[in-house]
Amino acid sequence: MARKSVVILCGDFMEDYEVMVPFQALQAYGVSVDAVCPGKKAGDKCSTAIHQLSRHQTYSETRGHNFTLTATFDEIDASKYDGIILPGGRAPEYLAMNESVLSLVGKFSDAGKPIASICHGQLILAAAGLVKGRQCTAFPPVKPALIAAGAQWVEPKTMAECVADGNLITGATYEGHPEFIHLLVKALGGTVSNPGRRILFLCGDFMEDYEVMVPLQSLQALGCQVDTVCPKKREGESCPTAVHDFEGDQTYSEKPGHDVVLNYTFEDVNFDYYNGLLIPGGRAPEYLALDGRVISLVKKFMNAGKPVASICHGQQVLAAADVLKGRRCTAYPAVKLNVVLAGAAWLEPDPIHRAFTDRNLVTAAAWPGHPEFVSQFMELLGIKVSF
Repeated sequence: MARKSVVILCGDFMEDYEVMVPFQALQAYGVSVDAVCPGKKAGDKCSTAIHQLSRHQTYSETRGHNFTLTATFDEIDASKYDGIILPGGRAPEYLAMNESVLSLVGKFSDAGKPIASICHGQLILAAAGLVKGRQCTAFPPVKPALIAAGAQWVEPKTMAECVADGNLITGATYEGHPEFIHLLVKALGGTVSNPGRRILFLCGDFMEDYEVMVPLQSLQALGCQVDTVCPKKREGESCPTAVHDFEGDQTYSEKPGHDVVLNYTFEDVNFDYYNGLLIPGGRAPEYLALDGRVISLVKKFMNAGKPVASICHGQQVLAAADVLKGRRCTAYPAVKLNVVLAGAAWLEPDPIHRAFTDRNLVTAAAWPGHPEFVSQFMELLGIKVSF
């Protein structure tokens, strides 16, 4: 059977999570994904926006990662793709005015292929005349446009609300990514084997934004229970994250990222309950590696042979736990010293998107490696997506 393929319709200041999470999650599941933007070519970049609800009356915005396009909009042939994704953010406001965009989305509708749209992406659906008589949801301020276009509005009970109506999948915000992506996989004919795995995420302040949320929501979309914990914090508290990007400097740049709400309390963790552990990168591992309780927990997972996945600077925790001796692994290049001093055989991350598995351990160098990283962790957990 031919490999499934999806195209993502991008634009400047689309919401950061709403493009990258489905982009990398679907690749981890074995789907081919192209990302395009009108007026831009493969290799060009789109700016993204970090949108968060806070104490203000509407969401706040800061700059997110720079997203690299993988294909050229003018060369896209809709007949060669099985579905299309419309991220939210501010990009849909101007994309909805582009006749080439409306024509492309209309071709997917005419063919009855899955169209998955989230947050403000539904402005494009309304402009293309594709919502008349269809049930759909969106970020609440999009409601007037959808109703005016003839949609049957579904009020989101929470910002994780998703609705499927025939080939049309709509979501309120990135909080609903697990269901949103699950519904898209189902619409593409996918099935998940061995769902229900229980995964622990070891979080900390200023962990890298993508490196927590992409694997988190990718695994949740497969039916995994993922508990996010941080020492000295409780369920319901949040961790700030850092946007680490590659912008031409000699090392990565940093910008403030999304806040990630913890859904479990570190002190209540029962090691025996979990099937696997994941350690995001960023700056958090620098101080988590000094916490004796963290070190003890990591040693338990490694000594028991349970699947452990660690990315970027996360390997600083593994090195401090003295569990890398005799292992083959990679990390962000600046962490090579920690890895080698801990007795590991260093694997050069060339190119940067490489991930490697050594027995129960999966390591990767940075967030561009998420597709391989998540896919290899899925394999250790016994999870498979079939189309």
